[in-house]
Amino acid sequence: MVQQQSYDVVAITETWWDDSHSWSTALDGYKLFRRDRKGRRGRGMALYIREAFDTIGIETMDDGVECLCIRIKGKANKADILLVVCYCPPNQEEEVDSLFYKQLENVSGSLALVLVGNFNLPDII
Repeated sequence: MVQQQSYDVVAITETWWDDSHSWSTALDGYKLFRRDRKGRRGRGMALYIREAFDTIGIETMDDGVECLCIRIKGKANKADILLVVCYCPPNQEEEVDSLFYKQLENVSGSLALVLVGNFNLPDII
């Protein structure tokens, strides 16, 4: 479906991937960025970005915040974009929420920010 629709960016949460899935995750024409959950099963994120884009993965602290940050370089005087995919588990502790906000502040700087993911906020309509 991704290749048929020719999407530029595809974000996936709750991949449940680990090193054993490396053989089956490639898509022709796309760069794959992923952040697997370490030490436990479940969760994880993946981001497919069309190869035509100049991208840089941004390392984030391993502090309980589950997010994947990619910088897409702008072309011809266009600003760079920070793309963040995140997963917030249900009933996440407020301390982790605060760490997440701090991490966003640290990586975004003055970049345009696109934030996507599963925030598990059922009361938002």
